Amino acid sequence: MTVVLSLIVSWLWYRHWHDGNVNSQRREQTRASILERAQATANNTNSALARSGSTDTDALADVIWRHSKAPVITYDTSRPEFTATAAVSAHYDEKVMIPGGGNAEVSRCFTFTYTQRPNETWTSKVSEWGDDVCRPSTQIGGRARLALTRISSMNAEDLSLTRVQNALDPTRRRSFDVKNVVRRGGIVRIFVLVSSSGAEVEQCYRFTRRVSGSGTQDTATAVPTPFC
Repeated sequence: MTVVLSLIVSWLWYRHWHDGNVNSQRREQTRASILERAQATANNTNSALARSGSTDTDALADVIWRHSKAPVITYDTSRPEFTATAAVSAHYDEKVMIPGGGNAEVSRCFTFTYTQRPNETWTSKVSEWGDDVCRPSTQIGGRARLALTRISSMNAEDLSLTRVQNALDPTRRRSFDVKNVVRRGGIVRIFVLVSSSGAEVEQCYRFTRRVSGSGTQDTATAVPTPFC
């Protein structure tokens, strides 16, 4: 009996050691793949900015959003320079003794900086930070999606500044500040300042919704924009 127990303990110890090594390798491989994705995103965005030939700040921010989906995109008028902040994550199969394994996630926080040179060429830089830097950005992204859902579900005639404000922030927590509502033809554009907890970070979002007629509900889109 003692020999059998010793064999079981030895096997369990080996499995724990082996699985730990395998998981460590998979985790590092996933981290490396995330960095490769971030670099590819920066390169693709940089090329798209150059191809756009635009000098319009909103249009350039749209290009960055389409490629990065970063919840926070700021603009420094003195450089000129855009900075997009986003957490990038990926999953891997974690090896465990329980049959079927487990699903583990790796997340890395990046800022993507895009600078336009005097000769109108663009350069990009990817910097990695601790999770605390991306926490407000992730929170703003979640709140922007919530606002998008609520704006999409509103009746067309209710898309006024006051009614949208009440729909987004019924408890007056000040996570949303509706700055402007613009109607042109069958399109309504709503500009909302979305804040993280404690207003640590704020990001303006432009929600665009087509309205087909009174009482109809049409899907909206949401894009971060540097200014409200």
